[in-house]
Amino acid sequence: MEVLHFLFGVFGNVTALFLFLSPTITFKRIIKSKSTEQFSGVPYVMTLLNCLLSAWYGLPFVSKNNILVSTINGTGAAIESIYVLIYIIYAPKKEKAKILGLYTFVLTVFSAVALISLFVLHGNGRKLFCGLAATIFSIIMYASPLSIMRLVIKTKSVEFMPFFLSLFVFLCGTSWFIYGLLGRDAFVAIPNGFGCGLGVMQLILYFIYRNNEGLSSPEMKKSNGNGSIEINGAEKPHQDKQANGRAPQDDQV
Repeated sequence: MEVLHFLFGVFGNVTALFLFLSPTITFKRIIKSKSTEQFSGVPYVMTLLNCLLSAWYGLPFVSKNNILVSTINGTGAAIESIYVLIYIIYAPKKEKAKILGLYTFVLTVFSAVALISLFVLHGNGRKLFCGLAATIFSIIMYASPLSIMRLVIKTKSVEFMPFFLSLFVFLCGTSWFIYGLLGRDAFVAIPNGFGCGLGVMQLILYFIYRNNEGLSSPEMKKSNGNGSIEINGAEKPHQDKQANGRAPQDDQV
């Protein structure tokens, strides 16, 4: 059982690393276009908080036999910090202020949890407190793409919900869910079971709408008469499918 527990922890590390790296395609697009377009920055900030709290929870003086949780989440925290920084650089002023405020909230919450657990709590009380904090914000992290799922349903397009991100949400959630069950750790199993279910929902949406052209909803797309389309007030060059041989969503994985 311990060997199986370890193997699922290793597999969880691998799938989580791919999950953390999967948005690199999105951020290459953001850097190239110098715009965050309709991509949301909330999932990356919430993932950063989840990584920080989970890495803290996995440390030996908080919970035993969870060092694999700390290693991958420490790595994830560094990667997500880079994403948040890039997003802030290219986001519109209003969105920039929103993400900066959320980023400040993330650092405040993590600092509070770390300080309280270090100087106020001990033993099982420390594990319970840190575990609850990690569980709550893990569920929030997994739930943060719900706004993008709503956009997918509204526009009937997966242009702004990358396939690999959805795939690795499912794989990562599943592997850590099993890891938590094998280790009898509810603080690992519960949030990742939720993530597994949400990953399934995202994949279902992807396969339903994967062949649709982007921005098909009248609310999201309107012509301004000069060969471009307007997305929530921001212009985006119109791509002629027949002219370049591919639809706009072909740029998205």
